[in-house]
Amino acid sequence: MADDTSKTVPSVEELHRTVLQSLDDDQAVEVVSIPLAGKSSIADHMVIASGRSTRQVASMANKLADKLKQQHGKIARIEGLATADWVLIDADDVIVHLFRPEVRTFYNLERMWAFGDEGKKPASAAAS
Repeated sequence: MADDTSKTVPSVEELHRTVLQSLDDDQAVEVVSIPLAGKSSIADHMVIASGRSTRQVASMANKLADKLKQQHGKIARIEGLATADWVLIDADDVIVHLFRPEVRTFYNLERMWAFGDEGKKPASAAAS
């Protein structure tokens, strides 16, 4: 019987690419990726995106979790799926926040995580 534990551990960049591709496939809106490596110990990347409705936010979260498990053998932890106004997906080195637009505007995580020494807006995922 074959042992399925032989999967290699995905690199942070592979996880990041999978997250961005999944969100693009699911038509996420205003995807922003904030590099955290060397600036925070919580993760190397934070990805923030919006869905047009709670249904889309929940669907994006579930599909992303499935892709991370299938492609990388990684079990992502998900919080907030019941209401799907703000869903957090913790894939260890990549943290993903999915919002409804109104909730995203209210919390404004991009501003909170912008680093003053750079003086610029976080890069959009299209630039990654």
